[in-house]
Formats: sequence, structure tokens, C-alpha cells
Amino acid sequence: MKLSLIVMTSFYPAAQHAVHYADTLARTFGGQVVLLHANRVALFDPYIFAGEGLRREELRGAAEMKSLLARQAEKLGAPATVEIATDLLPEVARDLLARYHPALFVVGRPVPTRTGPEDFSSVVLELLQAAHIPVLLVPQGAAAANPPRRVLIAADCEEFSVSGAAVGVHQLLVSLGAAVTVAHVSALEEDDSCLYALNAVRRSGILAALPEAELRGYQHKDAVSGVLEGMHDTQADLVVVVARPRSYLGELFHESVTAQVMHQSTVPVLVVPAAQNVETPGPSKNLKKQAQRHSSSAH
Repeated sequence: MKLSLIVMTSFYPAAQHAVHYADTLARTFGGQVVLLHANRVALFDPYIFAGEGLRREELRGAAEMKSLLARQAEKLGAPATVEIATDLLPEVARDLLARYHPALFVVGRPVPTRTGPEDFSSVVLELLQAAHIPVLLVPQGAAAANPPRRVLIAADCEEFSVSGAAVGVHQLLVSLGAAVTVAHVSALEEDDSCLYALNAVRRSGILAALPEAELRGYQHKDAVSGVLEGMHDTQADLVVVVARPRSYLGELFHESVTAQVMHQSTVPVLVVPAAQNVETPGPSKNLKKQAQRHSSSAH
């Protein structure tokens, strides 16, 4: 089955830029683009309290909206289709997943001076909660004409699994043929911690059948600054971060390292949701505890 990229679209510049970026990616791995217009991403149906009158009001312009987006879809290089929803509820997300088998959702990010981390991280958070698949956040100024060639994976010392989410991420990385660097940020120079971070990424399955990733460590008290240094140091044009369940199932996602990287990065950030309850088969527990104590890159 052909993989899809579902793009949250609108008529504003950031969303339009994300559409073009998704089109470039889809053409790279022979996929398709789904242009999704939804007024909100929500976990609960707002019409339960607001009434069906509001739903009918919001659906009034749906036909014209779909027609305008269909014209945009015809101009893309990859096969494209259009979906309209008043609200991207969990059941709507599950239906889209069943019909299109998307590799990820794509969301445009306006320039940072116009928004704060909480403005767009709430959308990413609700997508992670509703669909449990990776979300790609595309800054408005990121290059959209060419696919990424250098990928930075930010990793801490904590074991993780990405289960079903790995399929789309892995296929994307293989199709890109990009050079991959695993970056570990810690307050102290800890080669053992760097190695543990690399092995955690390997065991997740994201790097399966890919050329050996380069490993780099960055010494920073602030994890976000370390990740951004790694991005500039490796000239990465895509950053991959892991979102822990305790983060994206919590209420303070916009204060997490992941959200801060999303807000400050000048290149697209791929947020991959980790599965819960992963055992640690690697180095000793003492080494793991020591690494976590010195690491400030937990997501």
C-alpha cells in the first residue's frame, strides 16, 4: 500500500509552505499527499455542547473549500486528494489512518516571532494523542524544493520503542538516502552515555537496514541548545526527536525539550511518539542511571 503524507492545510503561508514540502517528500518515496482541512484538532466533540447548529454553520462553505483545495492538489507533483472535516477528532483520525495509511502528519509552523511554543505545540500534542503517528513540523522558512540530505536524531540515554510509528519513519529515511547522525547532549563529557544513546536508537528499529549512523556528543547544561548546536554543526536539514508518553500525554508539552526544539529549529522537526513500558536490555542499570543523571536531553 502506498504511503501518504497528511498535511494540515489552510490558505495561510505556513500551511501552504508545508504542502509544498510534503509534495517534495511524497515524490521522493513515491507516496501521495492528502490535503486535510479541519477547523480544529480536538479530542472531544465540541458540538456536544455547542449544538448541531454550529456544525451545520461550519459545514456551509465545505463544498467551496474542497473545490479550492482540489485545484491546489492538481498542481502538485505527487498524487493528491482532499479531505474536509470540521474537527479532527480521534475517530476521524482513525478513519484517515485506515484509508490512507499515512507515514506522518505534516504541519506548517509560522515564523517564531508570530507564535510561542504553546501555539503550535498544542496542535502537535493533540495529533500525537489522537493518531499516535509521527508529526512533521515544517518552519515557514525551511527549504522546500529538495528533500533532506542530512538527518540529525536527538537521543538521550533512555530506551524507547516506536512500534507502528517506525514503519513510516523508517521508509522515509530509507527513501531519502540521507546521512544520519545521532546526537547526544549531556552536562558532562560521557562517552558511555553517547554510546548508550546510539544503541537505544538502533534498538528502536528506526535505523534498520540504513548505513551506519555517525555518533556525536555535545556538552551542554541546556538540552535544547545542545540539539541546536548539533543541527548547525552537522548542517542537518531534518531533526528527529522522540516524544515520550509522559510528555505528550501530559499537560505541559509546550514546556518540554521537544516543543522548544520545534519552536527554535530553522529546519523541519520530525516528532516520533515513543511507545510505553519499554524494558532496558542494554548496559547495566547503574550505567543507565549515571547517564540519565548527567544527561539533560530527556524529552
